[in-house]
Amino acid sequence: MDIASRSPIPSLALIALCCAAQAAFGQTPAHPDSTLLAVLEELKGTPLRLDEAVQHALKNATSIRKAEAAYLATGGAVRRERGVFDPEFFFSLDYQDREQPTASFFAGASVLATQQTTSRTGLRLGLPVGTELELALNSVRLNTNSQFASLDPEYNTSGSFSIRQPLLSGFSRSARKGLTHAERALAAEKARYDQQVLALNAEVEGRYWDLYAAGRDYAVQRFLRDRAAAFLEETKLRTQAGLIGPNQAANARTFLAEQELLLIDREEQLDRQSDQLASLIGVRPEAGMPRFIPVDDPPSDFPVDPVEALIERAQKNNLDLQAAHRDLEAAQGLAEAARWEARPRADLVGALGGGGLSGTAREVVFGSDTLRTGRGGDFGEALTQTAKGEFPSWSVGVELSIPIGFRSALGETERLEAEVLSARQVHIERSHLIEEQVRATWRELAHGKSRLEAAREGVEAAQEQIRIGMVEFHNGRSTAFELVHLGADLAVAQRRYSEALVRTAKAAATLKQLTH
Repeated sequence: MDIASRSPIPSLALIALCCAAQAAFGQTPAHPDSTLLAVLEELKGTPLRLDEAVQHALKNATSIRKAEAAYLATGGAVRRERGVFDPEFFFSLDYQDREQPTASFFAGASVLATQQTTSRTGLRLGLPVGTELELALNSVRLNTNSQFASLDPEYNTSGSFSIRQPLLSGFSRSARKGLTHAERALAAEKARYDQQVLALNAEVEGRYWDLYAAGRDYAVQRFLRDRAAAFLEETKLRTQAGLIGPNQAANARTFLAEQELLLIDREEQLDRQSDQLASLIGVRPEAGMPRFIPVDDPPSDFPVDPVEALIERAQKNNLDLQAAHRDLEAAQGLAEAARWEARPRADLVGALGGGGLSGTAREVVFGSDTLRTGRGGDFGEALTQTAKGEFPSWSVGVELSIPIGFRSALGETERLEAEVLSARQVHIERSHLIEEQVRATWRELAHGKSRLEAAREGVEAAQEQIRIGMVEFHNGRSTAFELVHLGADLAVAQRRYSEALVRTAKAAATLKQLTH
């Protein structure tokens, strides 16, 4: 006997009820997404494309701004270290006014009063090979009340060109150590900044697909909640018709209550994923909209290169690894300079110079003699004599300094060599970690298509189980308890399908970050 003949429900109502149940649990859609489209289209929110999210993140993300700040700081350090080799202008001026009592006849006055103005000016320059150069001009203007002073005021000038060259300090290895370290640190921070851009792209894409999956999970739960409500109405009608017992209606009520709670959880999860994406990109949904709604769908097919080729590419191109290598080079530069600086210090020093003398000549009375110097002129005359080298001078020598015990220099060398060892291990560790990540991500990507096909098959199988279960339920061979469990299985299968959709896309984004 068929259901219509056994049921006291009017045949028209029973036909309508069966059609509703068929729509609720019986149909097998051609694609797992077809059951969700209606729910997804009803979701309220601000539409957001993936490329828009990435652009907002690049502009607003705090991780990018921090990486940029670190890069700018190392750029400033490079400029500072380069400035060490810039020419330096120096100038000093000193004025002295003294009155000194004297007891010597040759002082020229009982109270010797002098006014002396001393100046020093010139240029200093340090070269990248450690050479120190200095070009200086010294001048002294002296006024005195001594009766024996032949010139008053007297102008005394001297000029010099001096050089100091360290011989045992490694030349440019030592002199450029600060600049070399800063340049390598700048290269490391530039690589980290570029890597942070790639990492942010991958993170935004991952959060975007997480939001996409959360939306699908919500749609699945909404679909099941609606179908559970329809199923409860059917069980009530069948209970009233005496086709099933009240316990099965209670099972349907329990299932509906559980789906209502799960729907609340899924909505909270959806909004939480939207909030996390909004925090990352620094943009909120439009006023009045509770969330972002992803517009793009994740790709499902990606070309997969051999894993060894990807590892080789990552070892060559990964910017984090390049940054670690630059850190290692920077530490090696300091350690190498320290080994040179641990030696005794020997400097070659030399200078070329000349002097000049002029002033206002005056007669000096000494006993019965009146003396007058043949030298005179203004301050410019003294400068001319110095420039022409009328009174040349030169010097050359060696300065040697040997620390007793060498403990300070050797201790610094050991410290820096230990930092080299640490930087080398960080580089090796980073290399191993990247290889491990590439292999794991490659496996996810390689299995992506198979995983998606299996998940799709699972959804279709779960839908077919519900269709068969509904038929059996109508024919009295199944209970509402068994049918609601089949509905839960469908929810799990749909969530697995959503996970499979986004997992492959997130793996592709991560692999791009690791190998570019």
